Amino acid sequence: MALLRLRVSVGFAPTSPKRKLSILNFSTCLTCEPNHIDSPPATQHASLDWQGMVLGMEYRRLGSSGMYVSEISYGNWITHGSQVESDAAIKCVRTAYDLGITTFDTADVYAATKAESVLGKALKGIKRESYELFTKVYWPTGSGKNDRGLSRKHIIESCNASLKRLKTDHIDLYQMHRFDYETPLEESLSAFDDLIRSGKVHYIGFSEWNAAQISQALGIQDAKGYNRFVSSQPQYSALWRVIESEVVPLSQKEGIGQIVWSPMAQGVLTGKYLPGKKPPAGSRATDKKSGADMISRWMRDDVLTAVQKLLPIAKSVDLTMGQLALAWVLQNPNVSSAIMGATKPAQVKENVKAAGVKLPKDVMVAIDKALGSIPTTDSKETKSPNPRA
Repeated sequence: MALLRLRVSVGFAPTSPKRKLSILNFSTCLTCEPNHIDSPPATQHASLDWQGMVLGMEYRRLGSSGMYVSEISYGNWITHGSQVESDAAIKCVRTAYDLGITTFDTADVYAATKAESVLGKALKGIKRESYELFTKVYWPTGSGKNDRGLSRKHIIESCNASLKRLKTDHIDLYQMHRFDYETPLEESLSAFDDLIRSGKVHYIGFSEWNAAQISQALGIQDAKGYNRFVSSQPQYSALWRVIESEVVPLSQKEGIGQIVWSPMAQGVLTGKYLPGKKPPAGSRATDKKSGADMISRWMRDDVLTAVQKLLPIAKSVDLTMGQLALAWVLQNPNVSSAIMGATKPAQVKENVKAAGVKLPKDVMVAIDKALGSIPTTDSKETKSPNPRA
């Protein structure tokens, strides 16, 4: 009897009208482990369809929770509602889902709330239990004095508005988008706990918090009997490693998984930006609406020269540079999922091939050697606005 090893939770798989999973019909032996089932060899990148299951994607537990997420998730921070028209955005979402991505991340503030509406439209008609829907609250969503931050008033009102835009009755993961220095932390945590108890939210997390802030929140949650955080959403890539020294060790100890954003460093790690040359027309570096200010920190010749040294490394393991960047963050055992965005379905198809890739130790060493002292590692770079935005 053949032995097939897949990284999915027992009894779980992406489903759609065209893909139905019947575990009882499997004639192949499945070998399971507590947190995952091993993936195929790294050389088998293509998504395969066997008995209706997408085999190329892999799934990991979100922290210590019982919920599984696709190890590559789809985010619409600077695409839906701004950079990409609605029809194209919907095609990207559907392509992602068809390729086994079941985790979708957004926020109330993205594209001035339009991103949530586009994602809700894109997911319409798909069985709600078959995907995990994440959104966030903190940044201003209006001009009013209470249309921001983590007050109980804004959290509850923003959650209700997000549910309407996303066309759903619950959010799988609700996240505090930054730390709020102006609202008592207990007030924010109490509101989040009430949302879980009401059934509107299943799990809670935060984004871009430092270790001290995380520890303070967990202490309050434990003392008050509130539901605990299960996730952290930090920026993380081979060029931006600020979470490694403090946030990751604390998260591993406390059962918090990382859902990382910008694993390709705003596209810099794809290698499309070359030292001494102008950015390609229409790229993120030339579009003020799609993160040109943020990417500017890496548009230096020393950074771009170092990144180009990754090209032969990527080729040596039969990956594109973008796939290598995604695979790199997924080697960290505390990472539950890496968020990728896309403006075209073809980008989704390419990026999803990073799922299941295991990079040998010598490749990881070669990446560090190529980048040298370029990566940012200072934990103090994890910041929230003070006063709040």
